[in-house]
Amino acid sequence: MKLIIQFVQKYLMGLSLPSLTVIDIIEMLIIAFAIYQVIMWVKNTRAWMLVKGIIFLIAFSIIAIILQMDVILWIFKNAISVGIIALIIVFQPELRSALEQLGRKNVLSSIFTFDDKEEDVKYTDKTINAIVRACTEMSKDKTGALIVLENEIMLKEIEKTGIPIDAAISSQLLINIFEHNTPLHDGAVIIRDNRVLSATCYLPMSDNLELSKELGTRHRAAVGLSEESDSLIIVVSEETGSISLAQDGVLTRNVEPDTIRQRAYQIMGKDENESTQKRGFLHKRDWRMKKNEK
Repeated sequence: MKLIIQFVQKYLMGLSLPSLTVIDIIEMLIIAFAIYQVIMWVKNTRAWMLVKGIIFLIAFSIIAIILQMDVILWIFKNAISVGIIALIIVFQPELRSALEQLGRKNVLSSIFTFDDKEEDVKYTDKTINAIVRACTEMSKDKTGALIVLENEIMLKEIEKTGIPIDAAISSQLLINIFEHNTPLHDGAVIIRDNRVLSATCYLPMSDNLELSKELGTRHRAAVGLSEESDSLIIVVSEETGSISLAQDGVLTRNVEPDTIRQRAYQIMGKDENESTQKRGFLHKRDWRMKKNEK
């Protein structure tokens, strides 16, 4: 008990809250708003992956300080200035886009606008079922397709390379987009928040030399985007009709429609069994189709 009293008297008795003025409160609000905007910008661009790398380097530098690794610390100190310049050069398009958005944004409306919508859901059961149905139909007809389901990392730079659509998702719409000899069939479709945002989007090609030589442009583009983002990319082969999935730089080939549904629920952090009624409807529909074919 004496030790506790001594600790309180030594360290806590002298503490006091600083006096706050109205200017101090306004200053804190401005700083908090600026930090929030920076965090949202980082989240909506590829810079989020860079932040993860910077956090790792900071943690490693702390370990180097504790263990007194003088050579590594010297390298870090001399690389900081070069690294900052390199970051500005690499992310110059994103920085320019962020400044342009800041100039167009109405700051007051962004602060005082209240959204009464319920918690956003990345993809509803209806959206997932429409995608699975479209991929199944295109696989039967050997219609080539490239569908990107955006996850946490937003693909605004990729979206700008295509033609804006901003339409509600349906299997008929997806099938029509990728129909042969149509203006939108070439390139990828970006899907976000249960809507088809744009089509004919260009995806970065993968430089992975371990990929099979028989893979075409669609598959390499799918792997390339999955290496740079956390999106789920669906590929339907025009030559064989097989369906492949690219995620986290890994290409899974010849998957079944149920696998697409499972992966889509995984990126939502949702249990696939929550949608048993709609799944039962699809299985019955597929069974009737197979029966009619026989």
